[in-house]
Amino acid sequence: MPVRRQDRNGQATRSHLWPSGGRHLWPSGGGSGGQSHARGHLVYAATGVLAVHTDRGTSIAPANRVAWTPAGYTHEHRAHGDTDMRIVFVGPAAARSLPDRPAVLLASGIAREIMLALTGRDNYREATPRYRGAARARLLRVLVDELGQTEEQPLHLPDPKDDRLQALARILAERPADRSSLTELGKAIGASSRTLSRLLRDELGMTFYEWRTQLRIYHALVLMADGYDTTQTAYACGWANPSSFIAAFAAVMGSTPGRYRAGRENAPRG
Repeated sequence: MPVRRQDRNGQATRSHLWPSGGRHLWPSGGGSGGQSHARGHLVYAATGVLAVHTDRGTSIAPANRVAWTPAGYTHEHRAHGDTDMRIVFVGPAAARSLPDRPAVLLASGIAREIMLALTGRDNYREATPRYRGAARARLLRVLVDELGQTEEQPLHLPDPKDDRLQALARILAERPADRSSLTELGKAIGASSRTLSRLLRDELGMTFYEWRTQLRIYHALVLMADGYDTTQTAYACGWANPSSFIAAFAAVMGSTPGRYRAGRENAPRG
């Protein structure tokens, strides 16, 4: 039987939990409070879009992406759209082939299927779960091997430490449709574009264009999870037209918004 509880917004959450992993069904806007685990964990959103917040920033897990949080990191989960979150815990030995920091990894077809298999309803039978012992260990090894060979995805948004970058981040988060230049935004926070560019490069390793594009893609994924179409999303997130949004989305996500949406609608459920 699933565990029912109230999330931080007072909405019902259904959870299936066991020592090696679990599943949370969250309504849009639901999520967890701060927590940490002795083992690292991989999370995948079978439906919806999941954000994982740590003191290193925010990882976004949409379709065909898996968010990795190493052991010991305090984190929170946040659901955008009705979200079916799958979680698989990874012990220290297996975790050595994964990044030592929060990251987003590309999920191949086999990695996605293993995540679903290890967290599907057949695992809820406490006496006779489908995957246990050696069988589960073999699947977990394949999963970690698959993910360990992929490149990190540009869907981890680091949190800036500098006060000026924090002020800039607040503006971009509150007004994603704002197309002001870095010079114009700098005037609003009392810093030159040259100073902000240097801080972005030194602290985050990004240009302003790269950072703002990632922030916009994050907002786009959230809006699409809430039912916005491509045109609505493009303008709401600051692109001049749908074509430029489609090109930017495809560059980051590897597919157009239409194919991404179709993939979500046709994704297998476990």
